[in-house]
Amino acid sequence: MRLAIVRQRYNPHGGAERFVERAMDALQRRGVGVTVLARQWQTGLPLPQDASNAGRQTDVLRCDPFFLGSVWRDAGFARAACRRLEQLPFDLVQSHERIACCDVFRAGDGVHAQWLANRQAAGGALLGLCVRLNPYHRYTLAAERRLFASPRLRAVICNSNMVKKEIRRWFGTDDRRLHVIYNGVDLEAFHPRFKEGPGSALRVRLGIAPDATVFLFVGSGFERKGVPRLLQAFAQGAPADARLLLVGSDRHAARFARQAGAMGMSARVHFAGAQNDVRPWYGAADCFVLPTLYDPFPNAALEAMASGLPLITTHQCGAAELIEEGKAGFVCDALDVAGLGAALGRLDRASAAIMGAHARERAMGFGVADMAERLLGLYHSLLGASSPRPGPSPAPTPPG
Repeated sequence: MRLAIVRQRYNPHGGAERFVERAMDALQRRGVGVTVLARQWQTGLPLPQDASNAGRQTDVLRCDPFFLGSVWRDAGFARAACRRLEQLPFDLVQSHERIACCDVFRAGDGVHAQWLANRQAAGGALLGLCVRLNPYHRYTLAAERRLFASPRLRAVICNSNMVKKEIRRWFGTDDRRLHVIYNGVDLEAFHPRFKEGPGSALRVRLGIAPDATVFLFVGSGFERKGVPRLLQAFAQGAPADARLLLVGSDRHAARFARQAGAMGMSARVHFAGAQNDVRPWYGAADCFVLPTLYDPFPNAALEAMASGLPLITTHQCGAAELIEEGKAGFVCDALDVAGLGAALGRLDRASAAIMGAHARERAMGFGVADMAERLLGLYHSLLGASSPRPGPSPAPTPPG
């Protein structure tokens, strides 16, 4: 099988990109030839290798037309990628961008129309009007409509039931074309054993007391991910000796650091910036918190759960589907600062360890191999061929 994957930019720190990397490796192990069409492609961290994938490489075709501005950038890449795809013999084209020349669309970035609606709910009607008049948002909304109206589109991969419902609500897409395939996580690379060694050493280096509860945030784009509300909730509800670690890049990070300082929390809140290896940070933490305003299904949440951390997140996050309230974490509304603070206040190191064990158990159903088998099952069904391997296992059923 020859599969083309379209992803405009690859940043090894991005969650969507980590999905692409894991999926490609798993599919290549199963004999699928993968070619990536991209504008920029930065190599991430080396993947674990064994005799079955040693020396394997992915073909990358660069589509990098000249552009000025974000609208020209995205539109130019879409045209260049579609032209290139017309010239090449692929069995299936899977796009992670909103382009209409694909057979399969993976809605890893969710529904742009829904994100704008959530943003308006948080910022008010005036902000919503300004956002919708923005040329980039207008282009993206139009591209999204063209994609879901495309006669070529045969399947949509939704990384959560939340996204599936949003696509059905906004575009009326037939359920038969909507397939929920959750992200996969490397259950050995992300493991509770990092609490010993790397995690403990990091706590010592950061001067964290042995009995202090540590909350961890990982993500880029602090405004969308809820950092302003997280700082407020942490000040209101977290135990007095608790610490908050924020890992990720944001061009306004200094402003958020000043916000923490103005709230008297400079000694309790640590802005770590982007990290090539986040596993020691998972190991140092007791709980993962992601109060996002919109997130289809963040890899970081699944990585944290696999690392033995309970998850505190929002109803606007696809990973909330994995959480049974009070067992592997807590869920609140993205705008509910008091509710988020209350959830932070319910955890200490002992209770977090118990809930973290449940989180690890829950994550065990979302391995990379399971994800790859479900992807293969979908591809073979679209090609009208029987899979040479056993069919994909059913997607894990969210609680409730």
